Amino acid sequence: MVDEEPQLVAAMRRKGHYKEIALMLPALFQYVLSCRGKISGPPLYLWHEASVEQAQKADEAGNADIEVCVPLVAKIPESDEVKCYILPGGRNARIVHKGPYEACGPAYERLFAWLEENGLMLTGPIREAYLNDPREVAPEDILTIINAPIG
Repeated sequence: MVDEEPQLVAAMRRKGHYKEIALMLPALFQYVLSCRGKISGPPLYLWHEASVEQAQKADEAGNADIEVCVPLVAKIPESDEVKCYILPGGRNARIVHKGPYEACGPAYERLFAWLEENGLMLTGPIREAYLNDPREVAPEDILTIINAPIG
């Protein structure tokens, strides 16, 4: 368990397939940098589906709720696609996944099982923080922190 501080983010959100995360993050970075925004931490993906099964079905149907964010030092101008807001802080259950993004299903299954075993409920979207760049490290060395806001 960890306590996360509230965090100002620039965010982009749409419906689609999870593979679109790989396109949305660079577009978000480009927008933030074009506004001379100062990034204060690793990029995030907010996981809005409530279970692994829901996520798989939403991805197959192409209507997954996809939101990518980057933490900011200060607010930047918003656009039709990019919004700034405070991502709430609070108590989180945390698991770290090492390996390719598409292989993180078992980490989510362990996380959901642990939450159920401990009688804990999600209080917001799960947050994936990407600690390294898949263009710079081997797939087996990719590190993803998964935080689940709990209450």
